[in-house]
This record gives sequence, C-alpha cells and structure tokens, in this order.
Amino acid sequence: MTKPLDPQQLAARAAGLQKMVLCAPCTGIQRNWRRAPGHALLVQTATRKEVRDGDNGGSHSVNITSYRCDQCGTRWEYENDKTNQQAGWSVTGR
Repeated sequence: MTKPLDPQQLAARAAGLQKMVLCAPCTGIQRNWRRAPGHALLVQTATRKEVRDGDNGGSHSVNITSYRCDQCGTRWEYENDKTNQQAGWSVTGR
C-alpha cells in the first residue's frame, strides 16, 4: 500500500520543483508508441472505451486500460488505437 503524498509535496511537484521519480522498469517503457510493452510489475486497475474522431470524418472507439506500478506507484494508461501509431503508454500520475 502506498502512502499518500502530503500537500507540500504535491504543491512542489505541481510547481515543477520536484520531479516524479520512476523505477527502472517504468523508465524503460517507451511512451506514446502503440504496441510497446509494459513491464511485469504493472497491475491493471481499470478499462474503459472512448470515442475518437477519425481522419475521414468518422469516429471509432478505443480501449484505454489503466495500470499502477507495484514498485514505484506510478499510474499509467495504455491506449489501444489501431489507427494511431502514437497512441500507447502515458503517465497519468501517482
């Protein structure tokens, strides 16, 4: 179980004074690239579907899966959008 951050730490991070530290496996995840692998310590927490607008004026749904790293507590989302090669892993917080 991770301990919550105190308000001063949150304010410092928001001000850019304290960067979020990722564990070595999280540092190795290639962001914003579809089909890039995660790592073994990521635990799936939720899945949802969202609608994305297409280039041809149509729309399509994509799956977005949320994960939490058991080692460093970083929260990740993986967007599986077959029409967007730059979809993939993104950090969403702690």
